[in-house]
Formats: sequence, C-alpha cells, structure tokens
Amino acid sequence: MDPLKRTAGISLAFLALAAMTACSSSPGRATDALPPASPQARGTAEASPPAGSTVNASSSQARAAGAGETVVRAKAKAPLRIVDITPMGEKSETIGVGSPIIVTFDRAVPSRAAAEAVLQVQAEKPVDGAWRWVSERKVVYRTKTYWQPHQKVTFTARLGDIPGNEGAKNLSRRFAIGASNIALVDTRKHVMKVRRDGRLVKSIPISAGRGGMVRNGVDVYLTTSGVHLAMGKKPVETMTSGWLGITDPKDPLYYKLEIPWAVRISDSGEYVHQSAGDYQFLGKSNQSHGCVRATPAGAKWFYGIAQRGDVVQVTGTKRKLDWRNGWSFWQLNWTQWKQGSALPTTPPTQD
Repeated sequence: MDPLKRTAGISLAFLALAAMTACSSSPGRATDALPPASPQARGTAEASPPAGSTVNASSSQARAAGAGETVVRAKAKAPLRIVDITPMGEKSETIGVGSPIIVTFDRAVPSRAAAEAVLQVQAEKPVDGAWRWVSERKVVYRTKTYWQPHQKVTFTARLGDIPGNEGAKNLSRRFAIGASNIALVDTRKHVMKVRRDGRLVKSIPISAGRGGMVRNGVDVYLTTSGVHLAMGKKPVETMTSGWLGITDPKDPLYYKLEIPWAVRISDSGEYVHQSAGDYQFLGKSNQSHGCVRATPAGAKWFYGIAQRGDVVQVTGTKRKLDWRNGWSFWQLNWTQWKQGSALPTTPPTQD
C-alpha cells in the first residue's frame, strides 16, 4: 500500500520506468561539458546596428563616433546565479554520511568547466570527492567513500571568479554531518539491520515488495536493490493507487491510506514505513507494493533517527536501482561518477 503522485525530475526515458514503483508522493542524465566561453564573449559586446535603425548614445559617445556613424552597446547580461543548494545548512538540519551536495543554477551553464572550477568543498575530516553534471543547470558533489560522521563541511561558490561573471555574488554554506546511520535491508531474510556509527543497534522485521505487477517489462512491485539515501520523511504520508492509474474507488485494486512514519528513499516512491496492518508477514515474507514495511515500533524508531542522506542499502531483489532515481548516486562506482565532471581528472602517478 504504497505509491503516490510524483513529479518529474529525471529524463523522459527514465520517467516511464520510475513512475512505475512502490509508493510515490512527489518526485538527469549527465551530458558532455560545454566548451569555455570565447574571450570575445566575456567582455561587453559592441556592434553596428542594422541599416536604418536608430540608436541612442551619450553625447560623449556621439562625439567619439565619426560623421554618419552610430554607437550601440549591448545590454549587460545578468550574472549566472545559484538558485538552490541542497541540503540545508547546519542551523536547519543534520545530514547523513551519504549526503550529496546538489547545486542548481538559474539557467543553463555556458561553461561547465569554468563554473565547476569555482565550486569548493572543504571538510574537517577530508575525503576525496567530485562533481558530476546531471543537467544543463544542475551539478552534484559526491564523495568517493561516505563522509566521516560528526563533522562540519563547508561549500563555497566563488561565482565572481567565473570569466565574464564578475558581478555575481559569492555564496557559502556549512553542513553538519551527523551520526553514521547505515540500514541494511535484506529482502530474502526479511530484516532491516541498522548500524549507528559502526555498531549494530537495531534489527527490525520487515516485508518488502512482493513482485508480480509487470509494466513496460519492469516488475514494479519489487523493491529496487541498491544503495538508496533517505531523501526526507513525514510522520504521516498519504499513499494511493494513483501511481497505477487506478483512481476509481470502486476498483478492487483502489486504495488510499494514511501511512505513519514514512522515510522516503527514492523518487519513484519507495519508503521505509510502518506496515498498514498485515503484521503477520513482517519478518516472514514480502507483501508490499515495493516499499519496506516495518513494525510500528521499528518504523517509529527508524523515523526518529533518520537524517537526509542516511544510507539504506537494499539487497535480494532482481530489480536494480537506477542511479538517476532520487539521490541514488552511489549506484555509480567512483570511476563512473568522475566521468560526469567537466574538469579533467588527474591520471594516477606511476612509480
């Protein structure tokens, strides 16, 4: 009893697949780097107007122009800006060790290499990391291994250092990395084991996706196997059968349920949440539409500790999690991830 409506945030090709999953409630494929802007494009453009046009110029400009000539100065383009940084800063939330840093610009970035070069990440406990472009406007920072817990990470964007963007305001945000919460969901043994700062602290009986509903060649009732991240949580989430196109209350497959302690782990609608009844299946068999159902006590406890960016690793199903599905960036290995950067990677040194 899981899915809800989702909004589009991924490629059209992936949409058809991602829309068919579990319990969605709301919802980029990387492209090649664009070449840096030419030196001529970085300055203020000047050009002659079309024949017969009228141009207003200052008296000094008019005096500087020869007889019969006109002067035109192109209107300065607004500086490239950042319109969103995810996650929020340290005063608003504490994040998990798998957290990405997601930066969204106000428009398509003309020179990705130039923009990426002015984005800096500094951690109190450093670990290798790299940016990957997932759309014309959005770039994501991911580390090679999970962040070390209990530290501060500072992100700085020196936008004014981008050639031709000198009027832009520089930005900075500091994040707080909390405890290392790693949840391992075994869909074959029907258990979720949660490790906190490396120590096993809770084993929760669960029921995962039962399978058996194939749409476009995909069994949408299977929970996706792979490294998910917690993306958000609600004490009560409304879940309906609308994701299946079933909106008629008279349809035997129709449902609309208020589900407690819902922690979202994908864009396609997978959650860890309290089971809506059917407790007899928890720890014994998979009966959900794709979500991870847990006991009331277990779900409430997990909701209480959950931070955005916490790791929820699912194993045991034939359906693989797509790296573009929500914050599933850990589905790419480190070599694959770095290929999405606009900056050249440093080749390994040879002894």
